[in-house]
Amino acid sequence: MGRTIGVWAAEHVAVGLVESNQVVGPPGVYPEVGTEADPLKGMPAEMIVQCIREEVLKMAASPADHDSIQAIGVGFPGMISNGVIIDSPNLAQVKGFDLQSALREALGRSGLAAPVLVLNDADAMAAGIAAAHGHLDKFIRVWTLGNGVGFGRFPWLDGAWEGGHSVVTLDAKERFCGCGGEGHLEGIVGHRSMRLRFLDKEPEEVFEDARAGDGRCAEFVKLWHRALAAGTATSIHMDGAGKFFLCGPNARFVELGLLSMYVQDMVKMSPLQGSFFEVVRASDTLGITGAALTAERAQRRT
Repeated sequence: MGRTIGVWAAEHVAVGLVESNQVVGPPGVYPEVGTEADPLKGMPAEMIVQCIREEVLKMAASPADHDSIQAIGVGFPGMISNGVIIDSPNLAQVKGFDLQSALREALGRSGLAAPVLVLNDADAMAAGIAAAHGHLDKFIRVWTLGNGVGFGRFPWLDGAWEGGHSVVTLDAKERFCGCGGEGHLEGIVGHRSMRLRFLDKEPEEVFEDARAGDGRCAEFVKLWHRALAAGTATSIHMDGAGKFFLCGPNARFVELGLLSMYVQDMVKMSPLQGSFFEVVRASDTLGITGAALTAERAQRRT
């Protein structure tokens, strides 16, 4: 792998120079640690482009640096196809925006003509985890559990889909998903959805109270794990058994034994059995590495 630049744009923007699947030096981060949370939420699409452009140019400050960059990968939230944000429920202002072309043009005007690839942030995280855990020759899947629910896979495939919005229940009362759909995985497992469901408790309090014997919370914790198991079982029935990684701030809530038991209840055909889980810590470094790695591999295929 040559010199590439990876961008991880999920709640904040982190950018790094990547060589041999390793981030070289400290990443650039916008905004600085300790300042505004989730600045992308209300930022116009054109400002997001300029923000990413400025951070990328800091990593390639000279014309010699420009010439050495083989590709630029950007992990970004939403359904993305050919670099276009088909939809992004948590960043409504970028729906329909061709982020890939806009970034390529903005960087080109600054003398950095390297190819740009924009992909879903969970897919970037999956590639970063594959690199960090020695799975670049394997098929892996990743659930990112946070305010929303992301689903990434490695190797990467271009296309507009959202595994976090898999339908996991037919209960018409399950309408907590941010996209407005009924019965979605994110509507049960997502942090925002849990806060709407339990207006008197934070999600961490729900899991703590479940352990303390609160019946309502305990039933929800079972529902939470069954929903995640259902989304996983759907993936297994579509793409086969394999390794699933769990990351993000709410991966701390996962009880691996309970999750595995529910998946075993849902997947009964013997050729599809044998999937397993591992909880890992998500980081800017993993997202940066995965975005850069995917962009470099895509460039080699062209």
